[in-house]
Formats: sequence, structure tokens, C-alpha cells
Amino acid sequence: MNSKYKTVKYKKNKSSNIEDLVSIEEPLEMAVRYKKENKWIDNSFSITMRTPKNDEDLLVGLLFCEGIIQKISEIEKVEFLGEKVGKFELQNKIRATLKNGENLDVKHLRRNFLTNSSCGVCGKTSMDSLEIICKTKINKNVPKIKNSLITKIPNILSENQSEFSKTGGIHASALFNKEGKPLVIKEDVGRHNALDKVIGYCFKNSLFDTKNQFIACSGRLSFELVQKALMANIGFLMGVGAPTSLAIDLAKRFDMTLIGFVKSDSFNIYCGESRILK
Repeated sequence: MNSKYKTVKYKKNKSSNIEDLVSIEEPLEMAVRYKKENKWIDNSFSITMRTPKNDEDLLVGLLFCEGIIQKISEIEKVEFLGEKVGKFELQNKIRATLKNGENLDVKHLRRNFLTNSSCGVCGKTSMDSLEIICKTKINKNVPKIKNSLITKIPNILSENQSEFSKTGGIHASALFNKEGKPLVIKEDVGRHNALDKVIGYCFKNSLFDTKNQFIACSGRLSFELVQKALMANIGFLMGVGAPTSLAIDLAKRFDMTLIGFVKSDSFNIYCGESRILK
């Protein structure tokens, strides 16, 4: 979603009044509802700034990536709450009603150090905790991706970013098959939200075939993005930006292929070179 804003544009020492398309950024409060000991409990566990689109995918993806749900059948329903508010008249609260309340570990409902790179705990602690939660093991041998395809991904990604072409102020994440066909592309002002939307959509629609798929992101690669890809059992992650140190350490620990600075003629392989075909 975007909106027009009156803007003064300077170019070659001349100014002009224009209308600029700007990506909308609005808060979204995410909550879960579940029954425990015959009593309904409502728990708001996260507030994020997002682009108001695919909010249900965002919530489902986050619940999956945080290990709250393992199957889509564990969600009874997803609904928006409250009145439409603000200049864009949006409902900014969304809630999932869960079926597995008796076994729900409440302490994992709030976004914790696993998805917060500024939490103040060491990287080793974060990775140890993720290893406990992550149920699946990455296959070290697949997918196999041609190096000639990797350099084409940024153009394929940008060509399919409808909002970026209009505003220039939005991130994208996408699930590709090993032939380079984009299967799902989602956009958001938050890079982690964009990936949650991809994972949530794929999770809801049973689109994962992780032995033959990889994820590409439009920005830098943080610990949080690697963590989300791992929870989806994706072993190949690339981005047009730089990875962080903890992202590299995490990818190495879980035998993931991590590629950064992907351009039309170059890219950097930080780990997992064996999955790349020359």
C-alpha cells in the first residue's frame, strides 16, 4: 500500500512541486487467543511496524517461525479486531485463535532474543536456543543452484516488486524454485516482516518443497532472517546486501548456504559453497 504526499523536488538547482508515492507504515498489534484449564486467555505478544497488506500471512509466519505452531491446523481462525483508525482507516490489531492452548508455552509468545539482534545476550546463547527449537535438520546436499542463475536473481526480484517500483521504500523477500522461478514474493517496510509474509503464505498453502527451493531478500541478511529460513527448513538464503557476523555464524552452524552482495556479475559466498554449481 502507498499514499501520495506533496513534495518539493530539487534537481539541477531547480525546485518543483510534485506528488510522491510513499510506502505506508502502520503499527500492527499481534495477539493469540487460547483456552487453558477451561478459561480463554488473550495475549498480545508483538507490535511491529508494517506495510498494511497480507497481515494474516505475517501473523501466521511469525507464529510458525517462533515455534508457537507446527501445523496450520493448530489455528482455529484469524481475525482483525477493533475499529478502523487513522488517516488510512485500518484495523491495526490481528488475533489468531489457537487450538493447542493446554500445551502452549507462554514464555515463547513474546518475541525474545531469538528474533532481536539488540537483546544483549551473546550469539552463542541465541544459537543454542534456536537449536533446541528448530525441529528439522537442513539437507546439506540440496538444493543445487547454478552460479549463473544467482546473478540473475536481483533483477527477477526487482521486476516483480510492485511497490518498490512505485515508492523505492520497501523490502522484498521471495521463495524461488531451483530453476529461478519466483513462487511467492511479499513486500514490507520491514525486511523481517516481508519474510514472515512469505513463510506464512507458503505454510498456509502447503507450498514448501524445501529440497528444491531457496529464499532471496532485497536487503541485508541479519541473524533474524537466517533464523526464519531455518525454521522453514530452507537451506539456501541469498540477499543483495551484506550479512551480519551472527547471520554467518548461524548459517555455518546449521550448514546453510549464505550468499550476500549479489549483483549482475558477482556475489560473495559466506558458507555452503557445495550447493552452488559452476
